[in-house]
Amino acid sequence: MLIKARLGLGRLEAGRGAALAMLAAAVLALLPACGQAEDRVIETEMGKIKVETLAAGLNHPWGLAFLPDGRMLVTERAGQLRIVSGDGTLSDPLEGVPEVFAKGQGGLLDVALDPKFDETKLVYLSYAEPGDGGAGTAVARGRLTDSGLADVQVIFRQTPKVGGGNHFGGRLAFTPDGKLFVTLGERFKFEPAQDLSSHLGKIVRINPDGSVPADNPFISQKGAQPEIWSYGHRNVQGAAIHPETGKLWETEFGPRGGDELNIPAPGANYGWPVVSWGKHYDGKDIPNPPTHPEFVDAIRHWTPVISPSGMAFYTAEAIPSWKGNLLIGGLSSEGIVRLKLKGEKVIGEERIAMGARIRDVAEGPDGLVYALTDEGNGKVLRLSPEYP
Repeated sequence: MLIKARLGLGRLEAGRGAALAMLAAAVLALLPACGQAEDRVIETEMGKIKVETLAAGLNHPWGLAFLPDGRMLVTERAGQLRIVSGDGTLSDPLEGVPEVFAKGQGGLLDVALDPKFDETKLVYLSYAEPGDGGAGTAVARGRLTDSGLADVQVIFRQTPKVGGGNHFGGRLAFTPDGKLFVTLGERFKFEPAQDLSSHLGKIVRINPDGSVPADNPFISQKGAQPEIWSYGHRNVQGAAIHPETGKLWETEFGPRGGDELNIPAPGANYGWPVVSWGKHYDGKDIPNPPTHPEFVDAIRHWTPVISPSGMAFYTAEAIPSWKGNLLIGGLSSEGIVRLKLKGEKVIGEERIAMGARIRDVAEGPDGLVYALTDEGNGKVLRLSPEYP
């Protein structure tokens, strides 16, 4: 009996050992898979690209800007501004960020450095600002210190403020001559995009201190907002300056179809909501842009939509096959849209699947490509060539 009991205990211990061994093997098997989910190699038309997670744990990151030392400023839509170090370390939220309207699509949006940052230490933020009547897009600037932003002042406010949580636009782009473009959604109000007395549905151009450049197209027109550069826009969430021409390029959301890529000219009208390549959400048709030749048509449009957000021209040598291309972050398309250009025409397109909503894309000082994922556990991704 004693021998049988010992044999039974031995079998039980052996069974437990086998179970533990199987569990350990299963855990070890999962570890490589987890690593592949974070750091992986993807196939593109121009070769293999390595995708690494530089940082995680961001709350819906929206915009990024590289500091001269290689660190980056990253905004979180809920209202935090953080510094991400080269090793992926996240700082605590920086002080001095203005109060934001963090509802719907609103919150803290883009971030940009002053063209003379080495001298001024000025950082520019776009954000949804609460106030009488609801909310509107605003731009503030402050001096970067060790703890955050100091001497913060609001240099631009979209008027009027209206109710609702949609279509704030919010991208910032400095031109080579130091002017600042700010993209403004029409706040889902449609008709104001055609009204020059309103900032809704416009792209505006201001000096770094918020004053109006003397050569703005509507500065002398009675009843028009002097900051307006172009109008008839829906919701512009992508903006970048062409590295050779110095012109602004932008992407904006269409309704049910009809996302657009435009090169906004001074004083030009892009037609929303009178024309669009898409339809209304209830299925009602909208006249196509060619039916109204008084409006400027997009140089490219997408149906089904890509939901374009932040974008960047790639100028570096680190990924040589992408040099001269335009990279656009896609939200619903969950990837990066790479456009091959010839002058001001698009001659090729590739969809690079990233498996997440891409809110912003930027070229780093190291020549690599960085992207933000629009998630509650948002990430900073780094893309580099994978050499054999």
